[in-house]
Amino acid sequence: MNLTVNNEHIQVENDARTISSLLEERDIPAASIVVAVNDDVIPRSEWDSHELKDGDVVDIVQAVSGGDHDEDALVIAGQRFSSRLFVGTGKYPDSETMVRALDASGTEMVTVAIRFMNLNGEGEGQQSILEHLDLSRYRLLPNTAGAYTVKDAVKMARLARAATGTEWIKLEVIGDKRTLWPDVAATVEATKILVDEGFTVLPYTSPDLVAAMRLEEAGAATVMPLASPIGSGAGMQDWKSIERIVESVSVPVVVDAGIGVPSDAALAMELGADAVLVNTAVAKAGDPVRMARAMKLGTEAGRLSFLAGRMPVSGYANPSSPTEGVPVAVAIE
Repeated sequence: MNLTVNNEHIQVENDARTISSLLEERDIPAASIVVAVNDDVIPRSEWDSHELKDGDVVDIVQAVSGGDHDEDALVIAGQRFSSRLFVGTGKYPDSETMVRALDASGTEMVTVAIRFMNLNGEGEGQQSILEHLDLSRYRLLPNTAGAYTVKDAVKMARLARAATGTEWIKLEVIGDKRTLWPDVAATVEATKILVDEGFTVLPYTSPDLVAAMRLEEAGAATVMPLASPIGSGAGMQDWKSIERIVESVSVPVVVDAGIGVPSDAALAMELGADAVLVNTAVAKAGDPVRMARAMKLGTEAGRLSFLAGRMPVSGYANPSSPTEGVPVAVAIE
């Protein structure tokens, strides 16, 4: 069978009839790539069943994200980012600390919340977070935090678009008040509505593979599975589920919520996640500015580790020094 793969004409064995078998035959790692056939992006869930035909044009591209180099840029909805670390703007002791922490983090995307103003003209409700952010440096990602229904989430997204001028939205629809666990069904429904209205939707979700797949099908620009409950700092409690999501969806995966220390961010990136979103771990640290820099370094280290490829895991010792020619004591009688 003749195919054109990445502008190169190739012949493949007759049994390499699916995308998965083509990748296997060409020894192409399946993690963090996107495959299009005749200009149509094929969801990862269909790679085993999508049958290739003689003459098909196949494009295989890397779905990579942030880093220090252009060739490793994170791309979400056509927008490029050089940082894999997204940072929240809440819970800091004061605005000055927040500004310094954002600067130290190297982030290019910050989350903001939409809240009612105080009608008496007093208090914090009168001051907009936008007054403290350099919008030439940061892309705003308004969120729908506090929404418990589809109706409320959609309403907050529309208000956020009007207030900030961006169609990007971090969608949150909470299902349980104590754990702030997402309502997955409602999140999928709200994603469909907002995508139809022209929003770029980045939905917060549980570390559930099928939920991630449904969100991708609904048109989400990313999926954002939680590491552990929001604000808990408990770290990566179900890393295997995160890994399954990374391996199964084509859109970028952003690990969101529960990251407590830089090693949590590094682990998420080592699993192949495209980015991490951190707020409380930075804002509530003893020194938020230092922690922001530490999160930056942890995120970068995890990405470099993923790109490098870890050594094979063995159940037994494997000596690093030669075992031949070892001088041993000889008994003299």
